[in-house]
Amino acid sequence: MSAPSGEARETSGATTGGLLRYLRATAGEDVVRQVLEHSGLPWTYEQLDDQSLWWSYDTRIRLFTSATEVVGDPELMYKVGAYALQSGLAHSIVILLRAMGTPRQVIKQLPRAVAKFSTTSTMQIVDTTATSATIRYTLHPGFRHSRLDCIYAQGLFSVVPEVFGLPPARIEHDECESDGHDACVYRVTWDRRRRLGRRRKDAEAVSPELFALRGQLRILQTASTELVGSDDVDTALQRIVARAAEAVLAPAYLLAVRAPGGGEPLVHSAGLPPADVPAMADTLLEGGDLGPGAVVVDVASARRSHGRLAAIYPSGDGTMGDEGAMLAAYAGHAAAALDLIIALEDARQEADRAGALLSLAHALAATTDAAAVTDVVSGALPRIVGCTSAGILLWDPATGSLHSQSSVGLSHGGSDVLRTTTLRAEELPELVGMLTDRAPRIISAETSSAPLRRLLEGTGTVDVVAVPLLAGSTFLGVATAGWRRGEAPTQLDGDVLARLRGVGDQATSALQKARLLATVQHQATHDALTGLPNRVLFLDRLQAQLPDARAGAHLGVLFCDLDGFKQVNDTLGHAAGDELLRQVAARLRAAVRPGDTVGRLSGDEFAIVLPGLVDPADAHGLADRVTGCFVESFRLEGTDVAVGTSVGVAVHGGDGDRTADQLLREADAAMYRHKQRTRPGARTAR
Repeated sequence: MSAPSGEARETSGATTGGLLRYLRATAGEDVVRQVLEHSGLPWTYEQLDDQSLWWSYDTRIRLFTSATEVVGDPELMYKVGAYALQSGLAHSIVILLRAMGTPRQVIKQLPRAVAKFSTTSTMQIVDTTATSATIRYTLHPGFRHSRLDCIYAQGLFSVVPEVFGLPPARIEHDECESDGHDACVYRVTWDRRRRLGRRRKDAEAVSPELFALRGQLRILQTASTELVGSDDVDTALQRIVARAAEAVLAPAYLLAVRAPGGGEPLVHSAGLPPADVPAMADTLLEGGDLGPGAVVVDVASARRSHGRLAAIYPSGDGTMGDEGAMLAAYAGHAAAALDLIIALEDARQEADRAGALLSLAHALAATTDAAAVTDVVSGALPRIVGCTSAGILLWDPATGSLHSQSSVGLSHGGSDVLRTTTLRAEELPELVGMLTDRAPRIISAETSSAPLRRLLEGTGTVDVVAVPLLAGSTFLGVATAGWRRGEAPTQLDGDVLARLRGVGDQATSALQKARLLATVQHQATHDALTGLPNRVLFLDRLQAQLPDARAGAHLGVLFCDLDGFKQVNDTLGHAAGDELLRQVAARLRAAVRPGDTVGRLSGDEFAIVLPGLVDPADAHGLADRVTGCFVESFRLEGTDVAVGTSVGVAVHGGDGDRTADQLLREADAAMYRHKQRTRPGARTAR
């Protein structure tokens, strides 16, 4: 219902539509097409015929001029004005005028009626009698008077008596602005009663009032059909305002409806300064007074009150009769349609949430690690809860703090703020309370503690629901659902909280499963005593490095065997032997580079993967560093014990096809040769 881009709201579509309908009825479609082409206007017949749209004064005069030139009739616009009752021009106006009883009463109301069609002129009734009136008509400064507009006005004046079944009025027009006069002055006269000889013809014709009533009923039925056929609330609101413009012609409209899910009201307007709309919408919803120029009705059904609708005139000059009843009829249909649309939307949301819950369950069943669990849950929360943003924060009992694990719906900057913020229990009373009572929290930026308020502001969030993730009595973390300002539902402690709790329960189960699986996987691939990769994982990592081995990026393998390990077990006991292995593992990890892998293969055998060696000799340099780890004695059972090692080296430079097993066997063989050279017989003594 918005005016086309660049068009001022100066002329009602009832005027442009009346002209085009007259041309179609009397001259045919081809003439209508020629008129539109000749005018040079970019608008279609359907747009110009839409009584809910408004146009500039320039568009109006260009259309009048084009029609007169194409048809070749200088009196065309008089005929168009005189055709108003047959063209369906503003049915509600015809009904209102007919209710006034006499032509004289109608004439007195013409200044108000004009305000419904144009904002560029002022009409004054100079005097009236039972059968005559003098009318003064002045174009506002800044507009150039058109004689065609004057001729059109005379045609409109002529139909006033016809509203009551009388012959057309007679018009005398001796003063015109186009001739240099200050204003256009019209002398309008009419008969007190219908003339003899017209009775039979009029009896056979459809009365203007009946024609208008039929037209209004047709528009009401169309509006009802359109509204019920709307796909969403926003589309329905646009159609409500558009159809209201046909019910009560006015230069401006305002519709304010409470958002079905809470948050800021939904507002549609036309013909009002954008800067004024928010304050006017608040006043409208609160039941305040928009002034004498507003016709206001409730958009309400038996089930609920949605909001209010207003037709607005400048200074109250355009209101006529009981227009509120007409506008209310459309508002009633609109409210019923909104009831239906909201019910359907609620049903769609519930179906979508059910689907999201099912998808979440399937996704979590296939998820095997904690990071993936948090990503899946965060991604599902907006659909299930209806929130703007969501996230999972995991608890670190060692530091007593929460850390963001995953989030969705935040800006890039907001995500960075959340990811780099540590939420410590000693700084947040909300977190202390949750750790104490294990209960959810509804958090608002306006009432939260200072650190939490800063975090919410940094992420662009105002309202948050936080639910603890609990495995029995163990606190795992928090699931959150957040909203930006004005977007949160009116109730956060009902259905929203219940859905978030349900998702939190699924997240807790999935996190427990992922952690258990991670523990099992770690145990299957790591040495329980030292925490180092076992033979299986070591060979996997070695195999993964083979494709990158080449000249300048050689792959080395060190095989280490302890000297004197059996003696430690025999003399100090197996507990001392286990402690020795743990200390050896720590020294080896400290000796190698960050990208190297240390593994315990079995017993007292260790191995190291050395990727990216520039020169094969670098492997022997690293082997010397490993040997140096054993220069210092080990402290076992309160005793300093000297333990040595034998190290074998194998290097692969990308030449030939070699497997991880082959490289490891080469290093093992090299280690055996090294042991034989340095301590003959030591290996067989073990």
